[in-house]
Amino acid sequence: MVIVGGGFAGLYAARRLGGRPVRVTLVDRQNYHLFSPLLYQVATAALSPGEIAQPIRSLLREHANVRVLMADVTGIDVDAKRVRLAREVGEDWLEYDYLILAAGARHAYFGHDEWAAHAPGLKTIDDALEIRRRFLRAYEAAEAETDRTARDAWLTFVIVGGGPTGVELAGTMAEIAHRTLRREFRSIDPSASRILLLEGGPRVLPAFPESLSESARRQLERLGVEVRTGTLATEVDAAGVRVGDERIEARTVFWAAGVAASPLAQDLGATLDRAGRVVVEPDLSVPGHPEVCVVGDLAAFTHQPGLKGAPLPGVAQVAIQQGKAAGDNVWRRVQGEPTVAFRYFEPGNMATIG
Repeated sequence: MVIVGGGFAGLYAARRLGGRPVRVTLVDRQNYHLFSPLLYQVATAALSPGEIAQPIRSLLREHANVRVLMADVTGIDVDAKRVRLAREVGEDWLEYDYLILAAGARHAYFGHDEWAAHAPGLKTIDDALEIRRRFLRAYEAAEAETDRTARDAWLTFVIVGGGPTGVELAGTMAEIAHRTLRREFRSIDPSASRILLLEGGPRVLPAFPESLSESARRQLERLGVEVRTGTLATEVDAAGVRVGDERIEARTVFWAAGVAASPLAQDLGATLDRAGRVVVEPDLSVPGHPEVCVVGDLAAFTHQPGLKGAPLPGVAQVAIQQGKAAGDNVWRRVQGEPTVAFRYFEPGNMATIG
């Protein structure tokens, strides 16, 4: 069997199948597992990349039946039961009896992919290092700038998206600007930085209870963040952001507003939701292809009681539990047993502000 993706869902599926009399191949374009909830701390120089990444092989070392293959999966042929791999030595196919697809999601700019060059998102270590570079470079540029207007633009930071990533980035950047860097420069005052958090919905952290959203807003504002809800970015370029009729001059913009599912979902021939995620069966399998399970950020699971058909959120807790469940269901199929419907246990959500 083949598992595509070494994130939370893929890793925990592999662990679930480890030690069982089946051959498992886990394929990922990187050879390390990334603890993505702490990416924002790498982006703000609080952690180094090595502190949130660990080799997948070391995490699966105890499972002799699991091998790890570093390759980019570029296609899936569900009829022939094989996935197409792109490696340095060229392209080839990897056959499977069962497939667990945990390829995750990427940034979504709502039809404006040209904004990506001016507003990087935060999904990978490379993204985090780019955000760190732009954030710290802005202060260096401001220190050397003699024109007041240009200096203010360098000291204005805009974060688009008020979910956990945007909130955590804004809080940490405000803390760094107003406290950590306060006495580090001679020509500028970093505590005078403007940090704006733009959220299109009515409140930040929309997946949290309203009381916590309001608490988060108050905490951000105490740190000096300008929180604007009901605010949509309509233009992003190298010099700033346009919000309706207002132009915000900012040389540093970060994107935390949306994600789109991996394009591999399109190869399955299944129904996709608006974000490109696969609408899965209650047991996480693909309709018409019970040998294929889709889990994590790539799955639109709409069968959770109490959610009235709304999909589960794309968070680590969901991915971990789905990975375990998919591994168990694949093992049940191998043994000729019926699968079990997935049910998500909500352990709670957390966002760290500053």
